[in-house]
Amino acid sequence: MALTIGQAAPAFKLFNSEKEEVSLSSFLGKKVIIHFFPQAFTGVCTTQLCTMRDNLNYYTDLNAVVLGISVDSVFTLEKFKAEQNYNFSLLSDFNKEVSKAYDALYENWILNMNGVAKRAAFVIDSNGLVQYAEVLESAGELPNFEAIKACVAHIA
Repeated sequence: MALTIGQAAPAFKLFNSEKEEVSLSSFLGKKVIIHFFPQAFTGVCTTQLCTMRDNLNYYTDLNAVVLGISVDSVFTLEKFKAEQNYNFSLLSDFNKEVSKAYDALYENWILNMNGVAKRAAFVIDSNGLVQYAEVLESAGELPNFEAIKACVAHIA
């Protein structure tokens, strides 16, 4: 079921590419931008995350953190982060629980790959409430980065 604006963001604990456990609740008091992406090392996913990397100062200046989430393993994400010099956490949803909770999971994807994260973006306010939700059906599309920036700039 799709998340709605004002709804509490589903809680999660996932391991990042440094093999540290990260929970959404650890960011209470900060804004959180979550980017789900289908697979590391693919063209559109790289563009999505590089756009966030290149604009990270904008978000940190607004008391926001950026998280990238995919169903890739922590080992794959570690290599992807290093190669692309990402300056934010990449989290492994290997068991697909968080992608499901955010209604951002392809049950059936290309080449008979099942259970891959959809391309999606969420903005969570400092109280843990969803303020922006964009789930894309086409993995070839990018999130609306300008709408994400505007949302982050206008919420507490």
